[in-house]
Amino acid sequence: MLGIELTPEHPVGRIADLGVHAADAGFDTAFVSSHFFNRDPFVACDRLARATDLRVGPGVINPYETHPVTLASRVASLDEASDGRAVYGIGPGDPSALESLGLADERGLRSVLEAFSVARDLWAGGTVDHDGTFEASGAELKFEPPQGADIPVYVGGEGPNMCRMAGKHATGLLFNGSHPDDLAWARDRIDEGAADRPDDRDAPDLAAYASVSVAADADAARELARQPVAFIAAGAAPPVLDRHGLDADRAAAIGDDLSAGDFTAAFDRVTPAMVDAFCMAGTPETVAERMAAVLDHADSLVVGSPLGPDLDTAIELAGRAAQEAGIEA
Repeated sequence: MLGIELTPEHPVGRIADLGVHAADAGFDTAFVSSHFFNRDPFVACDRLARATDLRVGPGVINPYETHPVTLASRVASLDEASDGRAVYGIGPGDPSALESLGLADERGLRSVLEAFSVARDLWAGGTVDHDGTFEASGAELKFEPPQGADIPVYVGGEGPNMCRMAGKHATGLLFNGSHPDDLAWARDRIDEGAADRPDDRDAPDLAAYASVSVAADADAARELARQPVAFIAAGAAPPVLDRHGLDADRAAAIGDDLSAGDFTAAFDRVTPAMVDAFCMAGTPETVAERMAAVLDHADSLVVGSPLGPDLDTAIELAGRAAQEAGIEA
């Protein structure tokens, strides 16, 4: 898989146009990020499906804001509307966004596993009675999606238990990582989970869901990267910071600035080492080298935001970099 993340901070028509550019640049899958403050991902996915031949789906959506049975129905509807091209990216959600909705305490591995396990039963035509992290009684769909229970399910996460769970149960793992050291760690975790995977399932797909900022002007690409890297560094677990030799106190200060709404101060605290650790940033040649290094450990790549100073150009350059790195759609 060579995927791209499209963020519906733009109108859905613009998302569809970007999807056309992505398809022309060699991408085969588009994940649409899901946050309550942006446009609805399923509306954007439908427009993408109409405009392109890409596989499309939310990436990632959480099972707390919307009942998991309803999510299963929406993914099945997308699969029908796209003639069997839906993918389902599901994960524990963004902590800061969920906190705004009073849902921060709901996050967990069990809820994600239950949500997509029930979805598979529904897609297969089953009737579901469930009493766990959510409840359902006699729930069923009145239609069957083209892919049935085989709609690909990718778990989004980076914690060790979530990685193992994806290795055991999911089609694959969308691992938020842009550095080969992090993907090497993720490979070990997903392989641990895959050791208990049913024999009738294909091997799990480890996809590097990488923050990418690419431009002909390396400085411009790296400057833009400071913005997503600030959020990544602020939320990074201590072992991750230690793996890259990053200052935990500085990362905590970035988090404090972000919480206070002082984004300029937060972005200014981001160091070049943080950019190197948490983003593939620079010229197409530099990004291609980083992609190739990550693919020593990962099976697939999803090119995530910010993409680059100019979105249309960045999509084209990212596609070229992926081809140079030997990534095939």
